[in-house]
Amino acid sequence: MLGRPIAHSLSPVIHNAGYAAAGLTGWSYTRIECAAAELADLVAGLGPEWAGLSVTMPGKEAALAVAAEVSPVAATVGAANTLVRRLDGSWYADNTDVIGMVEVLTEAGVRPGATVAVLGAGGTARAALAAAAHLHAAGVTVAARRPAAVAALAPVAAALGVAMTVAPWSEALRSEALGSGGSLLAGVDVLVSTVPKGAVDEVAGAVRWRPGTVLFDAIYDPWPTPLAASAGAAGCRVVSGLDLLLAQAIGQFEQFTGVPAPRPAMAAALAAARTG
Repeated sequence: MLGRPIAHSLSPVIHNAGYAAAGLTGWSYTRIECAAAELADLVAGLGPEWAGLSVTMPGKEAALAVAAEVSPVAATVGAANTLVRRLDGSWYADNTDVIGMVEVLTEAGVRPGATVAVLGAGGTARAALAAAAHLHAAGVTVAARRPAAVAALAPVAAALGVAMTVAPWSEALRSEALGSGGSLLAGVDVLVSTVPKGAVDEVAGAVRWRPGTVLFDAIYDPWPTPLAASAGAAGCRVVSGLDLLLAQAIGQFEQFTGVPAPRPAMAAALAAARTG
């Protein structure tokens, strides 16, 4: 696993549990601190024993540049979280965050035609746009603190065929805007929060949630976030970053190893690590 910082990551717990359950003796998954500028040289120096790499922030864009082939979804989103070693020694780049998000949102009850709102405009927001496209969302409203970052999402949405509108951050954070008050983000079926912890805590308790709304909060530590607690108390379906962490790891595991992922063992290891 490449990224910085990554000492807190639970990905090794998930993958190593999968290797053990699948009987893949000799396989191991470890962390390597790596800045984006260091990624190319580090990958070039890896030996043939490396079957694949997980890439987290800040290296997801840099991962595209080291790959001989890039999956369509990673190319469209402009980020890769997965590098797979091919038989000729070159690397294939993919983004399992997208299919992972599709999976967890579908399991939470999101159906085609849903309306989606996204808070934030970083890499996870790009994955959310791609997931919305896969789920045939009716439209996506994006609100973020940096207008330039939101503007950068426009070509991504266009390439994905997603109808994207922009809501000013100051208005989106009004309590009624996140709930059912006829405001910018009112009445959405799915709210995806990709912002750092604390960014929406002040308004979380005042949100007037619409029954049936699904919240995906990318944060998983600490959990629940005030936003997730508010949604859960209102009876909404809540999905955490931990759910996505597992789902995207399943996709990586199968690409790295070529065998079906032992999902129950991987999920149990993750749950034990969190409780511990």
